[in-house]
Amino acid sequence: MLKKIGRLFVIKTRWEAYLIIYALALGATERGHVYMQQYPGFGGKLLFLAATGSVFLAGAKILDCLKLEKVAREASTEPKSVPSADAA
Repeated sequence: MLKKIGRLFVIKTRWEAYLIIYALALGATERGHVYMQQYPGFGGKLLFLAATGSVFLAGAKILDCLKLEKVAREASTEPKSVPSADAA
């Protein structure tokens, strides 16, 4: 039962990754607006940039991990080649 629930929190496709990155971006921009209200001027703009810039880093990492997991999954499903006696 816990495995079934745990599978809900695993990103399996790029489409799911894009949805999560979009949600992160919405939250980061909202947080950035709050920063700009709390810290008017250049400091607020820098915090806004930091909040939104972190989404780019997280999104890139999520997409890279999906690519690496796909390569690992394909490598594990490939049949192992058996060396033949003629190869020697």
